[in-house]
Amino acid sequence: MKQDKRFKNEINRMSLQMPAISVNEGMARAAVAAFCAQLSPDATELADIKCAVSEAVTNCIVHAYKNRKGKFYITVSLFADRTVQIAVQDKGCGIPNVKAAMEPLYTTDAAGERSGMGFTVMENFMDRLHVTSRQGKGTLVLLSKRLGRSTEEE
Repeated sequence: MKQDKRFKNEINRMSLQMPAISVNEGMARAAVAAFCAQLSPDATELADIKCAVSEAVTNCIVHAYKNRKGKFYITVSLFADRTVQIAVQDKGCGIPNVKAAMEPLYTTDAAGERSGMGFTVMENFMDRLHVTSRQGKGTLVLLSKRLGRSTEEE
């Protein structure tokens, strides 16, 4: 079987599937952090990854299923160049306007309980954020971060 070029330098992969309920946000964050630990990230890098994963998973839990049952899916890939790629996906309602949703302070929460900063937080803690969504089909959030950049720059 021929290997996909995108995964040529992949050294390990983990996949999770969990019910989209609030108690699973912490579990997802901990599982991703534990898996990423094999690349020996520093404390700041690990905290950044955990925060971004928390935001992505929270979006699934709060927005994707609109108070109905559903699941979220996480795939974490580790690459030889010390890049971590995390995919967080749901099969929920989708985002009508991704560009607008990614603007700081954008929220559809009429009650004002949500700040609209989730994508901004993800973007600031990771090297790359890419979001695709289809109404009625779900959303895919791709996060990536190359570890060790702070020591390379010194």
